[in-house]
Amino acid sequence: MTSTDELPVRVGVFGLLGSGNLGNDGSLQAVLGYLRADHPEAVVDALCGGPEAVTARFGIPATRLHWNRAEYRTASRVGSIAAKGLGKFVDVFRTAAWVRRHDVVIVPGMGVLEATLPLRPWGFPYSLFLLCASGRLMRTRVALVSVGAAEIRNRPTRALVRWSGRLAAYRSYRDAQSRDAMRAMGVNTARDEVYPDLAFSLPAPQASAPSDAPGPVCVGVMDFHGGNDDRARADEIYRRYLDGTIRFVRTLVEEGRPVRLLTGDRCDATVVAAILEAVDSPLVTAAEPTSLDDLMNEMVAADTVVAVRYHNLICALKTGTPVLALSYAAKSDALMERMGLGAYCHPAREVDADRLLEQFRALEKRSPELRQTLAERNLAAARQLQDQFGSLTAAVFPATGHTRAHARQESP
Repeated sequence: MTSTDELPVRVGVFGLLGSGNLGNDGSLQAVLGYLRADHPEAVVDALCGGPEAVTARFGIPATRLHWNRAEYRTASRVGSIAAKGLGKFVDVFRTAAWVRRHDVVIVPGMGVLEATLPLRPWGFPYSLFLLCASGRLMRTRVALVSVGAAEIRNRPTRALVRWSGRLAAYRSYRDAQSRDAMRAMGVNTARDEVYPDLAFSLPAPQASAPSDAPGPVCVGVMDFHGGNDDRARADEIYRRYLDGTIRFVRTLVEEGRPVRLLTGDRCDATVVAAILEAVDSPLVTAAEPTSLDDLMNEMVAADTVVAVRYHNLICALKTGTPVLALSYAAKSDALMERMGLGAYCHPAREVDADRLLEQFRALEKRSPELRQTLAERNLAAARQLQDQFGSLTAAVFPATGHTRAHARQESP
C-alpha cells in the first residue's frame, strides 16, 4: 500500500485553454511536455475555457473555467446580466475548491497580464485574480510561467493584474518589457526572471532543402481591431489592416507567388474569407491549422512568412523561416529583436502595402543569412527554457512526495 509520503504531486493548469487560440494551447503543450519529462508521477488536470477540447487533445481531465456557460456572450437582457453576476459569485467558490485540490497550479505562458487586445476587468483578469488569491489562501503554489505583461491604464484591470502578480508564488516573463511593466504596476520583480516564450520548447519539423525557384509565402491573418485603448476607432483599424493585407496578397499573386493564408484563432476565419473573396485566384489557398504543430508544418515549407499573431510569429521563427511581423504590440517587436529580425516589423494599425512590400523584398534578399541567425537563436532559446524548467521545479515542487492535507482535500 502506498504511504502518504509517496502520494504523487497534484498539478493544475489554468487559462483560456481549449478555446480556439492555438498559441494558448501550444503553451499548454509545452508545459505538459515538461511535466511528463521531469515529473512523470504528477497527476495533472485543468481549469480552462474549453475543457472538452483539452481532454480530447491532451488526455487530461478538465473543468470549465466559468460556472456561467454564456460568460463570453454579450449580456443585454436582465436575466443574462443576472446570470453573469451570479456566475462571478459562484466562481469564487468553484475556483477556491479547485485550487485546494492541488499542490501546484501552473499558468502556462500566454499574455495573461496584458490588455493588448480588447479585455474587460470582470473577464479573465478577474478569473486570474481568483486563482492567485485562492492559491495564497489555500497554500497552493501558483506559478505564472513565461507570461506576457503590459502596463495597463484601466484602473480596475490594472488592480486585478497587479494583485494577481503579487499573490503568485512564482513569476517569470517571456520578455524584459513584461517584467518592467509589472514593476511599473507595483509588483516587486527583483527575483523574477525572463525566459523565451514556452512555445520555443516545442519540437520543430525538419526544413526541406531550399529551391532556386520562388516558393510559397505564408500570410498569417488576424481578426484585428486594435487593443483596449483603440475601441473608438476599432472599425477603422480593422479596415485599414484588411485593405493593406489584401493589396499585399494581390501583388504577390500578380507576381506569380503562391500564398497560403493561416489563422491562429477561430475568429480569424472571417479575415480569410474576406481575402479569398477579394483576391480570386487559385494561387491563394487557406489552411485550417488546429495546433502550433500544424502551423509549423505549413511555415517550414514556405520561403517567407508575414504574420500578425504573436504565436504565428513564434512558429515561423521556430522553424527558421524568415518572417515579417505585422506588429500590434510591443511584445512582437521585442520578440523579433530578440531573434535578430528587429528590422522587419510593420505596424498592424497602419498597414501601408507599398512599404510592406519593400520590407518583404528586403527580407527575402537576406533569407540565407537570416536562416542561419534563427538557427543559432533557437538553440539558445531551447537552452534557456531548460534552465527555466529546472528553476520552476526547485521553486514550486515538493522535493519528495508530499503530505499537504490530502485527507482534507479528498473529504466532501
